[in-house]
Amino acid sequence: QVQLVESGGGLVQPGGSLALSCAASGSIARIDAMDWYRQAPGKQRELVATISSGGSTHYADSVKGRFTISRDNAKNTVYLQMNSLKPEDTAVYYCNAHMAPLGFVLRSYWGQGTQVTVSS
Repeated sequence: QVQLVESGGGLVQPGGSLALSCAASGSIARIDAMDWYRQAPGKQRELVATISSGGSTHYADSVKGRFTISRDNAKNTVYLQMNSLKPEDTAVYYCNAHMAPLGFVLRSYWGQGTQVTVSS
């Protein structure tokens, strides 16, 4: 069984920084793209950033220049460095990875979510 475990959320003041991490565990044969999504109260889940297995990245316009996604393939871990945080960044942040467990096909897996609150 494979799973994604997130860590690093919390409360931060506007203008502050937080770093999230998401580690995949289990018998994993392959991991393709890894993504961060977020969902604010009363809103739909939205894509924040994505990174391919080769390191190519894409960001939502709302976080460009402030957030950085990276990954360590040896550790099966994806990171999200969030700087210059704004109150509108407040949301539950979810990790998503396209993984193939040993003997199984590639599909999407979700982490449990971690709360990020930006408030003074």
